[in-house]
Amino acid sequence: MEQDTAAPDKKTPEQRHPEKQHRPDNPIQRKPEWIRVKAPTSPEYHDTRKLMRNLNLTTVCEEAACPNIGECWKQKHATFMILGATCTRACSFCNVATGIPDKLDPMEPARVAIAVQKLGLKHVVITSVDRDDLADGGAEQFVKVISEIRRLSPGTTIEILTPDFKDKGEAVETVARARPDVFNHNLETVPKLYPTIRPGARYFTSLELLNRVKKVDPTIFTKSGLMVGLGEEKLEIMQVMDDLRAAQVDFLTIGQYLQPTPKHAAVERFVTPDEFKTYETIARGKGFLMVSASPLTRSSYHADADFEKLRAAREAKQAAG
Repeated sequence: MEQDTAAPDKKTPEQRHPEKQHRPDNPIQRKPEWIRVKAPTSPEYHDTRKLMRNLNLTTVCEEAACPNIGECWKQKHATFMILGATCTRACSFCNVATGIPDKLDPMEPARVAIAVQKLGLKHVVITSVDRDDLADGGAEQFVKVISEIRRLSPGTTIEILTPDFKDKGEAVETVARARPDVFNHNLETVPKLYPTIRPGARYFTSLELLNRVKKVDPTIFTKSGLMVGLGEEKLEIMQVMDDLRAAQVDFLTIGQYLQPTPKHAAVERFVTPDEFKTYETIARGKGFLMVSASPLTRSSYHADADFEKLRAAREAKQAAG
């Protein structure tokens, strides 16, 4: 294998998030004991990182500063981020770089598939930046990635985490017809916080996206995720759960929001592990097939094991009639 010659994005926070520099600083709070993680040091972590550099691939693990990167990459479970590394949105919670994106890379789907094959993944998660500049929002690139993975690794199950494809016509249906095993789209937060946390998105657009997937193929598992600790109330989270169940969503993830830089939205509070357990109990009572709720839960955290549980839960439900 080639040497690790392609360095990852080393932009400063000012370069990654120029639109946030006029904002006052929000001091970053010290994390509680239950949410601290060790720095990644394992040989498997460095091997995974080298593979990503050699294939010129982007991962949300790195770009979003995921706290679980050490644990996941030790197991060689990387979450690929397609459509480039620059997002056209500027959500106040997200660490992904914003600005004018590069042109689509026609070889990106093949390189992702090669990485999946080399890592020997049984289950893979593919996400992306928002690409409001593209007529289809990047839908065809998702389809090509799914196709290439199935060509090189036919036994790998595929989970996608897409943007909202707002005002992009039949983009949702285009991707759903490629039949990923799991179609994930995160609501991220409660409706009242959208203007400040997710200003480029619309709550009901995201909710309807998940419902549209089920209309194309009701057998595709749908999934959505929420961050907590941003100022939401418990009753508001419960209402979002009801909205997701009305849209037939199968799998819900809930995790603690962590502030990437002083220019990002502040953490209003750290939700305790016991509160996460309560959210999980409530969500299961509302009928979700699968729930993952903990301080360190992220959309793709333990996605391979959770997919097996999700599939088993559906089979058990069908067997019960």
